[in-house]
Amino acid sequence: MDANHADLAVAGRLRTASGAYERGELLISGGRIAGRSADIGRVPAAARMDFGAALVLPGLVDAHVHSLSHPGEGIAAATAAAAAGGVTTIVEMPFDADGPVNTPDRLRRKRDRAEEAAHVDVALLATLAPGGGWRAAEELAGLGACGFKASLFDTDPVRFPRIDDAELLEVLAAVAGADRVLCVHAENNEIVKSLIGRERAAAPDDPRAHGRSRPPVSETLGVLTALESALDRGASLHLCHLSLPRSVDLVRYYAEQGLDVTLETCPHYLACTEDDMAAQRGRLKINPPLRDERAREGLWRRLEAGAVDIIGSDHAPWPARFKDHEDVFANHSGVPGVETLLPIALSGALERGPDALNAAVDALTRAPAHRFGLAHRKGALEVGRDADIAVFDPAADTVLRAAAMHSNAGWTPYEGRRVRGRVAATLSRGAVVWDGDKLAGARGHGHVIEPQGAGRRAG
Repeated sequence: MDANHADLAVAGRLRTASGAYERGELLISGGRIAGRSADIGRVPAAARMDFGAALVLPGLVDAHVHSLSHPGEGIAAATAAAAAGGVTTIVEMPFDADGPVNTPDRLRRKRDRAEEAAHVDVALLATLAPGGGWRAAEELAGLGACGFKASLFDTDPVRFPRIDDAELLEVLAAVAGADRVLCVHAENNEIVKSLIGRERAAAPDDPRAHGRSRPPVSETLGVLTALESALDRGASLHLCHLSLPRSVDLVRYYAEQGLDVTLETCPHYLACTEDDMAAQRGRLKINPPLRDERAREGLWRRLEAGAVDIIGSDHAPWPARFKDHEDVFANHSGVPGVETLLPIALSGALERGPDALNAAVDALTRAPAHRFGLAHRKGALEVGRDADIAVFDPAADTVLRAAAMHSNAGWTPYEGRRVRGRVAATLSRGAVVWDGDKLAGARGHGHVIEPQGAGRRAG
């Protein structure tokens, strides 16, 4: 790479060491960052793009995407939505409609599908089957899995099965031996199953019954089980989609004891509360459920304080017909969100101030890249890293409409919501894949990215 001549120069407002955003330009050669200059136009470049006062950010690493949980979505649609949303790498979940990715053959097939269809880069999680599947951990890691996912709740006995507490210890030991991280869906199975039965019998048409069936203690007990088990086995742990400030506090306590642990929350927990279910009903059925305003505010405060590591979309693109049953428990759980990850997170952060903005940017970029062993290529605008860039214009308000989005889900929980900012461009390895109005890249541009070890919490 030659910092004295570039293939492309991208100008806008870049984050400085002080955390402020000032005008400058990035120099790109061979699809990687070659340098950075405060003197715009000084270095010759074959092409230039100037985005004025827009923020030039690292491309997002969405730590939680389900492209194949419903066959109507697929990697092409999910990564097209990612590109339009400033996401240049997705961490793809392993619980697919045609079976969980828990064998070498299934991982190879999924890798081939991703290479053929993806608009942006993809990192692949695998899972481990109950009943001894942990023995495959080392081989799956050797085939490029960036980590493993397990659930303490029995969502689906085939596609998304539960790992019981005893086997969790075996899984954690195997994942540690494979030098990977275990991602955990942490809800207490016994509490939730019991309360679903009670609430479904009493008030199945009350959308709030879903939240009552998954009270805060069901999440915190699940979190504690995962934390104590990982500490016992010396394993790296990542806790997915936490909805409660208390869960964040528990994770930080164990991190202070020396456990390699990170946590993720999601835009819907930062932007919505249980009160929104009155209007949207089953559309906002999510596991864990939306909480109250106090919890939402508590998550923002912990994000600003550096206690929330990652914001991931938990993109679950169920079509509306799977979300509109009167019986709230008959609806599938989750919402589409990869395309709205950046605007929802940064719009909320901009309302709160510079500390929230910088914390949110780090939680969308640097932290997930470090956690999944991708920081050698992703998550920062540093020399030698991939030239993955999200250009975000905070001055251009946007009204979110599903009709303008690229997921095949066909709806968004944020329909009609006005947010601050818009994604003005997305570059993946130096190539424009979203020009601010339309997709500019093609299927197959994206590649599967392999990790360097288990990763770590970003320091």
